[in-house]
Amino acid sequence: MSPKSDFQPAAPATDPSPSRLWIKNPLAVFTANGLDADGGIVVSGGKIAELVPAGKQPSAPCDESFDAGRHVLLPGLINTHHHFYQTLTRAWGPVANAPLFPWLQNLYPVWARLTPDSLELAVKVALAELLLSGCTTAADHHYLFPAGLEDAIDVEAGVVRELGMRAMLTRGSMTLGEDDGGLPPRSTVQRPEVILADSERLIGKYHERGDGAVIQIALAPCSPFSVTREIMAESAAMAERLDVRLHTHLAETVDEEDFCREMFGLRTVDYLDSVGWLGKRTWLGHGIHFDDDEIARLGAAGTAVAHCPTSNMRLASGTARVLELEAAGVPVGLGVDGSASNDASNMILEARQALYLQRLRYGADVPVERALGWATRGSAAALGRTDIGQIAPGMQADLAMFTLDGLRFSGSHDPIAALLLCAADRADRVMVGGKWRVVDGRVPDLDIPELIAKHSAAAQKIIRGLE
Repeated sequence: MSPKSDFQPAAPATDPSPSRLWIKNPLAVFTANGLDADGGIVVSGGKIAELVPAGKQPSAPCDESFDAGRHVLLPGLINTHHHFYQTLTRAWGPVANAPLFPWLQNLYPVWARLTPDSLELAVKVALAELLLSGCTTAADHHYLFPAGLEDAIDVEAGVVRELGMRAMLTRGSMTLGEDDGGLPPRSTVQRPEVILADSERLIGKYHERGDGAVIQIALAPCSPFSVTREIMAESAAMAERLDVRLHTHLAETVDEEDFCREMFGLRTVDYLDSVGWLGKRTWLGHGIHFDDDEIARLGAAGTAVAHCPTSNMRLASGTARVLELEAAGVPVGLGVDGSASNDASNMILEARQALYLQRLRYGADVPVERALGWATRGSAAALGRTDIGQIAPGMQADLAMFTLDGLRFSGSHDPIAALLLCAADRADRVMVGGKWRVVDGRVPDLDIPELIAKHSAAAQKIIRGLE
């Protein structure tokens, strides 16, 4: 048996008689599984205790109730690919009209100026924005560790706990600098032994296992054009030994395909297989440029894909073959990607973009519910979670609730369809583990104007090189 990390998260406090909250009679419910919850749900002990059919009452008395008659109820949305730090470089003129490789080459020197303080602000903005869009769990791919920012993942973990969300924090890495044929500058590249030691430290310190995990750690060498074969293979071996997941960018652009052929003599999926990554432990950012055989191989291996429609359109990278990936058995989730290629952190709008982009490829009969499924159940599967992403008894009480009171919804008839077709962009209520984290469209105890002022100042400094 492979040895596991010796870190064990503290057991949550238990209540011998947890209170029961009935979120009753919602305007509409999307459960992501076809179960009937039209009469609402009962939450107890941080989990969904019961689904109430239309016109029925809970099976046992409840201590509290919340009238959801104005709300469309969804599982909490799950973001499978992001770069939180990029909120500092949104809509930057020099890369506003650039494809991926020039976009990266211009931004790497800017990102190399990140500091712990600016990263903390960037993460808080990203998470608050996600939370307000109905997102309860987010995966972040952080691969920048310039001098002074060695504890970047620790900074992220602190903000996640502060805002009360769940996160898959990936310890990214870059080892192939521009002087060795890669894209990133030397100042952003680390030695393999430093990366692996820090990865093991983070897994031991933060990685939680099992249902209800708040923070998990994955290993995430950045991309074929920024890391060596060796760190890919060594990361895969560590992930197997410590039982954590693997993440990287793959098949995002044709340029990347060409790079893999020239550098490694292999197409992207062949390269992935050659370094021990083709398996259920892995989920891939973007996954656009796969041929039929590669899609079949990914499906047979159970390797997942994080579809990032807005970023793919913004950088003109291409359109992922999502329906074909799913048909082959590939778990597909959604990611907003970095806030310098989206340039937002909004999961409900990302579901809308996914719906429209996939309709453009496959036709208008791609259902609204399928896009919502990518943002919930599909994203949970991509992250290896079986306790979130659905409304069902025993699942974590991670919920997003939207109202349809705004002008954009006037005249709409189907509440579920209206969320995407009429462009809902802000949740009214969000619950994580049975606790309200958004109330009346606001994050309790978070001063948004103050956060914006501090974050905006940090964004100006990083562009001007004053840090």
